[in-house]
Amino acid sequence: MSDGKQQNWTEEIGAKTSFFSVNLKDVWRYRDLLFMFVKRDFVTFYKQTILGPIWFFLQPVLTTVIYVFIFGRVAGISTDNVPQIAFYLSGITIWNYFSEVLTNTSNVFLNNTSIFGKVYFPRLIMPLSIVVSGLMKFSIQFGLFLAVVIYYTFFDVKIHPNLWILATPFLIVLMASLALGLGMIFSSLTSKYKDLTFLLAFGIQLFMYATPVIYPTSILSPKLKQLMSFNPLTGIFECFRFGYLGAGDFNPMLLGYSFLIIFAILIVGTFIFNKVEKSFMDTV
Repeated sequence: MSDGKQQNWTEEIGAKTSFFSVNLKDVWRYRDLLFMFVKRDFVTFYKQTILGPIWFFLQPVLTTVIYVFIFGRVAGISTDNVPQIAFYLSGITIWNYFSEVLTNTSNVFLNNTSIFGKVYFPRLIMPLSIVVSGLMKFSIQFGLFLAVVIYYTFFDVKIHPNLWILATPFLIVLMASLALGLGMIFSSLTSKYKDLTFLLAFGIQLFMYATPVIYPTSILSPKLKQLMSFNPLTGIFECFRFGYLGAGDFNPMLLGYSFLIIFAILIVGTFIFNKVEKSFMDTV
């Protein structure tokens, strides 16, 4: 029965009709939920392990030892006169963050179907929580890398840190943005084509060898070096090594190229994710 008065609703829930509608205000309103997801990821992942967060240290240490033996001793790959431990640890530290964020974000729809199907919240919260929780692990491994850099700086003349270390926050943002953008694109595809999860896992391993993680670009031929420059991660890795180790063929123009490509991928990934989130429950 209507009394002729207009109803004034305090909240109205409706579907976004525009492909380009990304409500960042909702993301900010649900920021507490983001940090709850971050806490959940950090606590539950190592809850039933014996060593717990110590694995954060053991993983890069063990990987570095293996790389030193295989690529340094056996293969004899040059490290630009930089101590092998510092060289490989620099690549492992930032590659682990990129690959983990990309892998986890690409499975965000499949791994959280039960949550998405029961309660409303901005779906963008979930991939953003993966980026933030990955930063916690990265900060621990980055601290280990800094300890190695400080040791070699004072006890070995082969390492020469410089002012490019101030670009570290920018480099981290670029890496996180690229992993987030690519991850959202793949998550939108894997919600319908689940076979892509296996292809992505294999592709990430191959992509590592197309990125200067275990070798410097100085050992490449001019043609390969030019081809490598199309990889948006190349400028990030070269700048990171040049800043902390004082070695490598770093070109500041590569960072500008990386920024433009990564920004475009992030925008495309966000819009595709925003489009697919409205109907993904019908395909999973």
